[in-house]
Amino acid sequence: MPTLAVRNFAQISSGQVEFGDFTLLVGPQASGKSLFLQLLKLLVDKDHISDTLKTFGYDWGKNSKHLLELFFGEGMSGIWKDNTRVEFDKIEATSSDFFLPKPGRPSAKVKEENLFYIPAQRVTTMFQGWPRSFGAFEIGDPYVMKAFGETLRILMEKESGNGQTTQSDVFPRRGKMNKPLRDEIDRTIFYGASVKLDKRTLKRRFMLHVGDSELPLMSWSAGQKEFLPLLLSLYHLIPPSKVSRKGEIEWVVMEEPEMGLHPKAIQAVLLLCFELMERGYKVVISTHSPVLLELAWTMNYIQSMNGTAEDLAQLFATKRTSLKKLYKTIIDEKAFKTYYFQRGEGDVTIKDISSLDAGSDDAAEADWGGLSEFASRAAEVIAKLAAHG
Repeated sequence: MPTLAVRNFAQISSGQVEFGDFTLLVGPQASGKSLFLQLLKLLVDKDHISDTLKTFGYDWGKNSKHLLELFFGEGMSGIWKDNTRVEFDKIEATSSDFFLPKPGRPSAKVKEENLFYIPAQRVTTMFQGWPRSFGAFEIGDPYVMKAFGETLRILMEKESGNGQTTQSDVFPRRGKMNKPLRDEIDRTIFYGASVKLDKRTLKRRFMLHVGDSELPLMSWSAGQKEFLPLLLSLYHLIPPSKVSRKGEIEWVVMEEPEMGLHPKAIQAVLLLCFELMERGYKVVISTHSPVLLELAWTMNYIQSMNGTAEDLAQLFATKRTSLKKLYKTIIDEKAFKTYYFQRGEGDVTIKDISSLDAGSDDAAEADWGGLSEFASRAAEVIAKLAAHG
């Protein structure tokens, strides 16, 4: 599996991540997780990114600092220092000039992307109920937000351009994903409501149909608003044909997929991640949710103790037969990894805590990167009170 190692990049003084099929990054706010993931995107797709920026009229000449500002966002070029070192897939970058296009680029055709990035601020890529175009963002906004909005816009304009009806189904929609997965989304997120594309006015927009009511996007629950861009991303990544993956995409990065969601809804998102993994995507997630760590911890035991698809069906409370093939593939073929971005005195280091051993002498691993620390202290307080009761 590929490994990304960094030294003196942004807040991170040192560390490396050896990616699995499902990789979790945990750590406190402002510990560099998002910048690390954006760096991964830049390393994997640097030619595609430079081609795309030039297509939309951006020009940085031969100044790599300007290119970093266009990619990471306004004021962010300083994250690459004179002593920054990055190594990915046996290729080392010692200068930000590494990311400049090679002489002769751009080519006549934009290079296809290999990594699809779902940013944490995904709900802000929607404006008045519709995905924003690349050019609708401010020049200082991060590239991953612009590219995400543009991808969803193109996807939905193609969808809405088919047929002459004034409304079309967005969810549930047959043929877009397996029925058991659709059922889980309906059961935990939409509760019988349906999402439709409204074309009755001069502006297209998403509407939530609840009984006899039609609700615009801003009237949805927080979790439903957050989930819609995730849902559209899955439509983009899961082709309707027999092809497993979309184009040349091999990686899917999700920032904080749990935002706004109840733990049961988070479990539905995890099943969707399993679907992506079965199709051959490498899924990388940053999270603050213990639910995702609980999955990784349970998978360690299921895989090490020869667990079966029935064990995963019990974990997710699904019918034993509906997702049996999916569960078996995950258990038999997929590797789970977890890394902690540990904040120290003025810097951050990256630690492999994949074993998630609650009995470890290392507090970072025992407390799952801080996500179970409060629960552990609560248990200690209750035990103390009970002992003196």
